[in-house]
Amino acid sequence: MNQTEFNRRVFLKSMAGVAAMAGAGLVPGNVQAAADRRELKLWCPGIAKPWKTWEPMEKASGVKIKWTVKSADAQELLQKMLVGGGQKLYDAFTDNGGGMEDAMAETGNIVPLDTSRMPNWFLLNDSVRKSDGVAAHTIRYKGVVHAVPYISNADSMAYLPEELGFKPDSWAYLFDRQFKGRVAMQNDFGPTLTNTAIYLKQAGLQGIEDPSNMTPKEVKGVCQFLIDHKKAGQFRTFWSGFGDSVNLLVQKEVVMMSCWEPQVYVARRRGVYVEYGTMREGHQVWNNVVMLSTGGKARGKEEAFYRVCNVFLSHWYTSQQLAKLGFGSLTDGVMDYIIGHPETFNKDMVTHLKAVLANKAKRYANPGNAWQNVYPKHLEAYQEWWSRVQAA
Repeated sequence: MNQTEFNRRVFLKSMAGVAAMAGAGLVPGNVQAAADRRELKLWCPGIAKPWKTWEPMEKASGVKIKWTVKSADAQELLQKMLVGGGQKLYDAFTDNGGGMEDAMAETGNIVPLDTSRMPNWFLLNDSVRKSDGVAAHTIRYKGVVHAVPYISNADSMAYLPEELGFKPDSWAYLFDRQFKGRVAMQNDFGPTLTNTAIYLKQAGLQGIEDPSNMTPKEVKGVCQFLIDHKKAGQFRTFWSGFGDSVNLLVQKEVVMMSCWEPQVYVARRRGVYVEYGTMREGHQVWNNVVMLSTGGKARGKEEAFYRVCNVFLSHWYTSQQLAKLGFGSLTDGVMDYIIGHPETFNKDMVTHLKAVLANKAKRYANPGNAWQNVYPKHLEAYQEWWSRVQAA
């Protein structure tokens, strides 16, 4: 099943759901007047909240957040929003990586946005704010903005320098036999296949045109490479949960692991020194976005949505994400804000965050990078071959 056929099937399923919504008075023209317009039912992962509770966001935005925890499973999002009643459950929700805004807009599950209603929109850098920017496609559908980016990064590899005795700068070390059984990768075809494809392409080991949107033949080659290494015992495991991945580092079950950057921060807080590397071949680059559901607009939640998103775009929020979880953003001026608020960021923290941003800049600038895409053209090939990797 190619992307066109996949689109057609989910579109037909989604339209049946929209028709049901109309009968229940949940589409524009049938707004439920009793809805609390200063409350937002938000479906997003815990990483969107760099505090223990949503209270700081609620104070900053003036909006009550009714939060539902969302997993990192892209298939769950598709199922919930396309056929699982997500429109009734959530006013706004985040994606699971590049391409989800296209799938959601194409099926009528999200609405176009009015960026003028978010004063902090101008803080976004040209790469995403301008229609011809390198990241413009990550928030647009057919050239129209449908999403707000709130965190971003270039995923790399965490490692234990004291155990290794050196600082790895290549994905090749993950596949080096001398580290057999002491490395791990993420149990997700998006980042794992993309980063492996970047390595194989840049190392000249496999011909790959676009690591983020591979052909079936290219997918097969990448997965067979992983299967061969898995059967040889190269990987300690393929991690799925955030807590499990942190434990792998803290308990020193692995010395290297492909992962997100927050694992490094949490592991350090638990007493283990971990670093986050810059791989010379390149990285999967991504940003997570917030979208307004069709049901949310119908319930009159636009003002609440724009208020919350304006805070997501603020330097106050992006600096908190950087300091507490290590995530970057696509906004300019974050470091100037940090330096200008010594009551929050002391000198040592400023020095640390400058180094973190410098490392991010190096990762972002790598010409071998590829943007995350969980909705590739040949999605079925990805799913089929990833199942083989998991079963190997």
